[in-house]
Amino acid sequence: MANTTSIRLLVAEDVPQVSQHVRNLLSIQSQVKLLEVLTDGSKVVDAARQLRPDVVMVDLLLQGKVKGPQLIERLRDSGLEIPVVVLTVPQHPLARDPNRGIDAVLTLPFSGFELVNTLAHTMTDRQARAAGVCRVISVFSPKGGVGKTTIAFNLAVAMGQMGLSTALIDGSLQYGDLRALLKVPNDVPSILDLPTDRVQQSDLHDVMWRDPAGIDILLAPPRVEMAEMVTARDVEKTISLLRRLYEAIVIDTPTTLSEVTLALLDSSDIILSIVTYDSTTIHNTIAVAEAFASIGYTADKVRYLVNRADSSGGISREELARAIGRKPDFEMISDGRLVVQANNEGMPFVVASPDAAVSRDVRRIATALAGRTAGAAVRH
Repeated sequence: MANTTSIRLLVAEDVPQVSQHVRNLLSIQSQVKLLEVLTDGSKVVDAARQLRPDVVMVDLLLQGKVKGPQLIERLRDSGLEIPVVVLTVPQHPLARDPNRGIDAVLTLPFSGFELVNTLAHTMTDRQARAAGVCRVISVFSPKGGVGKTTIAFNLAVAMGQMGLSTALIDGSLQYGDLRALLKVPNDVPSILDLPTDRVQQSDLHDVMWRDPAGIDILLAPPRVEMAEMVTARDVEKTISLLRRLYEAIVIDTPTTLSEVTLALLDSSDIILSIVTYDSTTIHNTIAVAEAFASIGYTADKVRYLVNRADSSGGISREELARAIGRKPDFEMISDGRLVVQANNEGMPFVVASPDAAVSRDVRRIATALAGRTAGAAVRH
């Protein structure tokens, strides 16, 4: 987390009860300095130019001549490059979308912990994107069979196509899902071939598998029983070193919340949680969301991707949003024939059929997660 003692906050809020709630939460901590609360949206951009806040918080339902959505657009187009946290209510769910100027979303009611952590994460995330530093994304699901490994592989390749140096980690240490998907021989090095507790950058180069699609992959051990030899500390140290070498890291995580899995998730900037229109998957996703909240993960750290979004199985988008407590951030259509054929050939479908709708979905998600603009160049 960033040094939150430096967070200077400007708030646009015209509901006295909400303003007082924010003031009360901030009055009992020293990490955020509240610069001013403005009730008139037309004055916010000028105030931001003068006060130079680190974060601006805007009520989506702000009224007046300049309403909430208009103010968000003005801040985005102002050239100030100040991250915006949008306040909303459950009746008006909103997805994070940096391309629209929405860097984070806070839904009322929220705690002081959620407020401060969201502000800190938002500022850190914007600084990281501005500096071009590495983004670590864990692809997770609490249930198998949702396409997690396939998405992780294609997402990493799509980021590589964007010109980012990209590493993919097979975090499914017990079964080595990526090793199986890519048909990698058992004698190819894995994370176990890294020196215990003294990993150096040169060691990483020796064990990374170079995939023909242009990304480097750190594979899981070749046998089930070997997974126990990998510790959470090994994982944390490895990711720390990979951050120095790559601009993007994608992790295919296991479905269980073990100590090693939590180390992977803790080390990630974003957790991309895969959900489908399946009642069991939705139930497990809700349970894990509660666990994430108790751990202290902010809502902004967890993003939801609906896979096979065109196969609803009788569950509506609204029902899914109500179940998980927010509108999902991303959707991917299903294309069983293309995906299965590409997987059977050990090839990413974003390479096998770059113009397919499912491939375009993955590239759009990769662009958003990497913090690139929608017009970023893509190499085929």
